[in-house]
Amino acid sequence: MNAHALQQPAPDHADIVEGLLRHPACISPKYFYDERGSQLFEEITRLPEYYPTRTEKAVVEQHGADIAQAVGTVQTVIELGAGNCEKVRALCRLLRPERFVGVDISEDFLRGAVARLQEELPWLQAQAVAGDLTRAVALPQDVPRARRLVFYPGSSIGNFDPPQALALLSRMRGLVDRDGGILVGFDLPKDTAVLEAAYDDAAGVTAAFNRNALAHVNRLIGSDFAPQEWQHRAFFDRRLSRIEMHLESPQGAHVRWPGGSRVFAPGERIHTENSYKYTLPAFQAMLARAGFSRARAWTDDRGWFALVHARP
Repeated sequence: MNAHALQQPAPDHADIVEGLLRHPACISPKYFYDERGSQLFEEITRLPEYYPTRTEKAVVEQHGADIAQAVGTVQTVIELGAGNCEKVRALCRLLRPERFVGVDISEDFLRGAVARLQEELPWLQAQAVAGDLTRAVALPQDVPRARRLVFYPGSSIGNFDPPQALALLSRMRGLVDRDGGILVGFDLPKDTAVLEAAYDDAAGVTAAFNRNALAHVNRLIGSDFAPQEWQHRAFFDRRLSRIEMHLESPQGAHVRWPGGSRVFAPGERIHTENSYKYTLPAFQAMLARAGFSRARAWTDDRGWFALVHARP
């Protein structure tokens, strides 16, 4: 194994507190992903209601040869938000890059995933890099710039508001030269019942995932949230074309942390995540604004999910 990890960025305590003091309060979705949150998300991807992971996999299986031809020769695959590295396995087998760099905010979880990937694909030089995608990603200096492919699967681009998504795509543009490109998965608009079930499953795994963000915040800033007292809420806002996830305090709560506190009234919510659903034309227009003028997309037979390859 040839793994390399940079030190995980220090949590931005001021950012967390500022979000908690807003009206309405909010917590960045990046705080879902401590080790427990990463494990819960892995469970979510296997739920019957959660279609994105298996639908994206079906797109790769159905259009793999065409995707490989469009992408061409790749020296290094850089996966953002790599998590368990499950999605990149098939891509690496398809493209046969020399190197893989997985980037994720949950360093310990990522290191284990990269180690397993290295064992399964011994010909691949694999590295783990701890990184926060809301900021510039600092890659190891020995990663060649030639023929890079930035891979961002799973519709995670939808977790960013459109201006933030554009900024992230622009940072991806900075990671590749003209001989490189990006491969991004994103969710397409569909029936509201299908969307809402995917984010509020019958087994309650997504609810546990959402509440785990409070446990993570407790450790990061020393707050005293009681996660089990908060209720998971998820719904689709058709006007904004996004799923919203919230945590609601049915009885109200007085939450304290060193140097501050916040009283939540009964029924008050903390906004924890958005998941935008883009049409193909809207997403391709955003790619063009980020500096990717050449794009090609593939979708599943139902038109539920898209995978787009774009070049500068």
